[in-house]
Amino acid sequence: MNVKCDTKEKFHVITVAETSLSATMTDKMEECLLPYLQNDVKNLVLILKDTYSIDVAAAEKLVHIQQKYYEKNASFVICELQKPVEEFLDKNELLEIMNVTPTESEAWDIVQMEEIEREFFSEEEN
Repeated sequence: MNVKCDTKEKFHVITVAETSLSATMTDKMEECLLPYLQNDVKNLVLILKDTYSIDVAAAEKLVHIQQKYYEKNASFVICELQKPVEEFLDKNELLEIMNVTPTESEAWDIVQMEEIEREFFSEEEN
């Protein structure tokens, strides 16, 4: 899977350079995205602006990866979906369970808000 990675202070930005995400790529998706959970900076913004098609297995894998991030108290936000991908996810009732924003800037905002929430709730527990 071809990707470009950019590391920011609070998150990594992964831009997928694939026009299609298919079932045959699900293992590669995990291999590429899950290792970031081992870093000090665990939050991830996934940009899919170059992806114009996705199949059910790949979409379900993204949901699975997102769940892994939230289990580890890390954010996973997908942004810049192309219309055909967004419509496919919506039709397959996956869009509503994914953390998706229209722009990278909004994804950054979500990550930062979730970071503040995690800090707030961890202080409340102490």
